[in-house]
Amino acid sequence: MNRTADQKATILVVDDSPDTLSMVTTALEDLGVKLLVALDGESALQITERVTPDVVLMDCVMPGMDGFQTCETIKQNPVYKHTPVIFMTGLSDTDHIVKGFSSGGIDYLTKPIIPAELIARMKVHLSNARQTRNVQSALDNSRRHIIATNAGGEILWATPEATHLLSKTKKQASSGVDCLPGQLLVWLKAYVDHQGTTVPEFDFFIEDEIHILISFKGKDANDEYLFRISEINEVKDQEILKEHFSLTDREAEVLFWIANGKSNKDIGEILEISPRTINKHLQLIFTKLGIENRTSAATMVMKVLWDA
Repeated sequence: MNRTADQKATILVVDDSPDTLSMVTTALEDLGVKLLVALDGESALQITERVTPDVVLMDCVMPGMDGFQTCETIKQNPVYKHTPVIFMTGLSDTDHIVKGFSSGGIDYLTKPIIPAELIARMKVHLSNARQTRNVQSALDNSRRHIIATNAGGEILWATPEATHLLSKTKKQASSGVDCLPGQLLVWLKAYVDHQGTTVPEFDFFIEDEIHILISFKGKDANDEYLFRISEINEVKDQEILKEHFSLTDREAEVLFWIANGKSNKDIGEILEISPRTINKHLQLIFTKLGIENRTSAATMVMKVLWDA
């Protein structure tokens, strides 16, 4: 493990055994990490309320709250969704190993702990967790409107902008803002049960004429279901596009719907004009924007509207 890269890493060790604590802390002290120690589950929870460790090394069997219960409680906090919890156990029974994973653990080490194995596993999980946090942090700062849920529709994480927009659908969602709106829950269940189905877009018209659009973007390697949420404000956005690109009213309308992923057929139905007329407008729009395709047009529109 690279000392410089991990110098700021914080490791929480939770174990009631002085021998294990001594061995683990001795092995980790030379790595330049910050060590926190808890002798029981309650103490561990108190620490995680004040400090956010990068990795948790958790004993399975402790008096009072055991390691499984402690891990489950820690994982209830969304902050710790991607924090690796590595169980340390003298139990090799399959049921206990399964229980460790089901409670939120990502790996386990069998006691007596071998320092070299501990360091190697912690290195891998710490690196993976950091990469995940970096990706999510980048999304949070990108002004993108992304929501990730589990197969049941429970929201696992969301970028700040997405959280704000989703809160506007609260009246539409009987399950509240911690779950997808009911219409999406029904679709997601069908999608999961049938291993894929038609992927529609979902419209929510909220009071004061707020128009929310949610679209499914796929499932990632962590079995998280990703959705993009956006607010459509046709009049305001079309006025911005008209002024910025020196477009006519009709050209601004066509460009707006192109950026929202609509086909020529869809746009024709929305604006009540023929696809052939839309093609003529697109030729003029592409010339004015100095581009050659719809993808480039959508990219330019998103940049203009995000910066507006």
